[in-house]
Amino acid sequence: MLPLMCVCVYISSILSSSNSSSCQLEAQFHLNGMHKAGDVMLGGLFEINFFAVFPNLSFTSQAEQPSCHGFDVIGFRLAQTMAFAVDEINENINLLPNVTLGYSLYDNCNALGIGFRATLLLASGEEKKVVLHETCVGTPPVLGIVGESSSTRSIAISTVLGLYRVPMVSYISTCSCLSHRQKFPSFFRTIPSDTFQVYAVIQILKRFEWTWVGLLVSDDDYGLHAARSFQSDLGQSGGGCLAYVEVLPWGEDPAKLRRIVDVMKKSTARVVIAFAHESHMIDLMEEVMRQNVTGLQWIASEAWTSAAVLQTTRLMPYLDGTLGIAIRRGEIFGLKDFLLEIRPDLCQNSTYGKSLVNQFWEYTFRCRFSPAPAGWVEDGGQLCTGKEDLEKEKAEILDVSDLRPEYNVYKAVYSLAYALHDLLQCESGQGPFTDNSCGSLQRLEPWQLVYYLEKVNFTTPFGDQVSFDENGDALPIYDVMNWLWLQDGRTKVQNVGEVKKVPFKGEELNLDEGKIFWKFKSKKPPRSACSESCPPGTRLARKKGEPECCFDCVPCSQGEFSSKNDSTECTSCPEDSWSSPQRDHCVPKETEFLSYYEPLGICLAATSLLGTFICAVVMGIFIYNRRTPVVRANNSELSFQLLLSLKLCFLCSLFFIGQPRLWTCQLRHAAFGISFVLCVSCILVKTMVVLAVFKASKPGGGASLKWFGAVQQRVTVLVLTSIQAAICTTWLVSASPSPYKNTQYYNDKIVYECVVGSTVGFAVVLGYIGLLAVLSFLVAFLVRNLPNSFNEAKLITFSMLIFCAVWVAFVPAYVSSPGKYADAVEVFAILASSFGLLVALFGPKCYIILIRPERNTKKAIMGWGNRNE
Repeated sequence: MLPLMCVCVYISSILSSSNSSSCQLEAQFHLNGMHKAGDVMLGGLFEINFFAVFPNLSFTSQAEQPSCHGFDVIGFRLAQTMAFAVDEINENINLLPNVTLGYSLYDNCNALGIGFRATLLLASGEEKKVVLHETCVGTPPVLGIVGESSSTRSIAISTVLGLYRVPMVSYISTCSCLSHRQKFPSFFRTIPSDTFQVYAVIQILKRFEWTWVGLLVSDDDYGLHAARSFQSDLGQSGGGCLAYVEVLPWGEDPAKLRRIVDVMKKSTARVVIAFAHESHMIDLMEEVMRQNVTGLQWIASEAWTSAAVLQTTRLMPYLDGTLGIAIRRGEIFGLKDFLLEIRPDLCQNSTYGKSLVNQFWEYTFRCRFSPAPAGWVEDGGQLCTGKEDLEKEKAEILDVSDLRPEYNVYKAVYSLAYALHDLLQCESGQGPFTDNSCGSLQRLEPWQLVYYLEKVNFTTPFGDQVSFDENGDALPIYDVMNWLWLQDGRTKVQNVGEVKKVPFKGEELNLDEGKIFWKFKSKKPPRSACSESCPPGTRLARKKGEPECCFDCVPCSQGEFSSKNDSTECTSCPEDSWSSPQRDHCVPKETEFLSYYEPLGICLAATSLLGTFICAVVMGIFIYNRRTPVVRANNSELSFQLLLSLKLCFLCSLFFIGQPRLWTCQLRHAAFGISFVLCVSCILVKTMVVLAVFKASKPGGGASLKWFGAVQQRVTVLVLTSIQAAICTTWLVSASPSPYKNTQYYNDKIVYECVVGSTVGFAVVLGYIGLLAVLSFLVAFLVRNLPNSFNEAKLITFSMLIFCAVWVAFVPAYVSSPGKYADAVEVFAILASSFGLLVALFGPKCYIILIRPERNTKKAIMGWGNRNE
């Protein structure tokens, strides 16, 4: 590789306009640059000097030339990287064969005016050369530009270059505003935009659950656009909230810096994000050190992640453990050897100032080329010989172990080269332009290169893929760095991960958390939240007038739960579940029904069986004494039927106890309705028999008994019972009762019950029973004062009175009783009415049979009602 020799300074001069047929560019000040001739020229803009001093403008004489100061070795290395890349491409037989690339690189002196002047010079023609004739059209001297070194300058310059579709590929401008394709149609960059950098920082915040952070930004496009991105993206991504946003001033502003640091000190946010430049951070950290603000976790943007000027023993106690987003590190093989071949320009003319290489040489070896400034030699200063050894001096420029912006410059040059290569490979008649035309080396147009830049896709020797999206942004990738202050006083910036966008997979954050150094006593990530974490069983409730990250923890309501920390809402439990006492999970609801295993169910079942047993005992007594007058009185067959129906009434109550099933729900009301109708029918017929016997005892009344004999009695009971059976059958067929899990009575219980299916059917069943009962009561009441021989009507009247009273009280009690108590009320009504009938109708007869057998005679029966026993 050829060394860079005799790099001379091109001085712009004011050109005469004597030739009216040519367009000439009139220079206003000198530009320091490096140049190399080639078939196709590329331009470059680099910040090689920190400061530019402009003279006062009086407009009474020609302005003096501005001067640049503060040599930046890193900026110079960036320019040399472009020169190296061009030379490497020229030696590559597979890339741009038979085409030699050249370059014109300029120092922008960190000033927009100088950078703008250099851009116009690159886009319109070299100094002292008229390139635009007649109509000022023609191929520009540079086909593309690598630059600029800041977002603000890139915005201004790309706005002009975009008008003429001259491509510019930036290696360091990250402002997200530059992704606006309509405003900057020919702008590309090999560094990710701040949109992705903001995304990367947000992913780090989410990884360590930092939801309450402060944001410091520089007062320029770089910082202000980042602030807007954070404010819009942080909340949407669920990453957290900004405790404060402060804009760092340019230059010294002690009052504002004191106020900003005071805000940081008073805030509860322990994490501070700084989207700013080195100069901002130097002034800020001086104030942080004065106020001794410690305990903060800093997150650095790529602008100062690798700033060695901040890694000092004075500042590291405050910046130790910093996490930062850094430009992707790469390796450029052969760059160090190229840098070692740099040699000063010994043929320079002092009239034109000093070349960039000579400035670098003087800076590195602390010497001056002749003629030296007045007094330089007398004061002990040395003159440069040009034979000094860079490697022996261990020059800073030779440190290629951490190439980051240099790697972006390298990729930018290769992007332009690959685009040009694709353009020149186009076959005539198959091109992408109008009429399928192609570009040619003889008449290249910048807009043609823009088209091919959008299609560029190649892989660097280091293994990174390079391509541009529809906005001109490269496939984004950043390294995550961690600052470490070693015990021997040295500092180390170590790589602890990366964040990148993978094609077809999306964004990925890979962190080696075991390598991250935390400066806190716990050796763990700090907690930075506006409010303490809400435990399971609670939900977040925002505080009125404060950011959404500031909240209270509100317990979940009954029936709701939250199983995670910081739940934004509570989730309702499923219908068959209920929240635990801690409200952190759901538990199955308790089930409730009238069970055989609870005291109430046991008592009712025992009472039912007792009633059934008593009926059996009474039936046994009656069977044993079936030939006695007491049993035979008023048709003993009806008495046995009545006892059998009472037994069924007692037993049907058992269907109301236990977990409801489909068959029990269907049988309980049918059995209840038919049993009670059978019972009441027997009583009604008994009463009618009493009435018939009374009428038969009167003269001419024998016919009444004839028409109401035993057969008619059986048929009457059968018909009356069959009507109820038909009603129940219709009910079961049309709207059958069924089991139902009722969750309305209680929130934390499921009540198993039988829904009647048809309220009308249930009402008709009860109504029919009630109709027969009322009819029996009325008939018995009418014959209550018959002669004593037929006074069983009094017992029937009393029994019907009890029966009606029980069931009239049952209706409101049943309606108002919840859950299993409704079944208990119905069972109680069945048992109470059954016992009332049993005791009222059979108690006196059993008393006579068992206690007073002397009265169990026909004579006594005929007159027992007159006695007072």
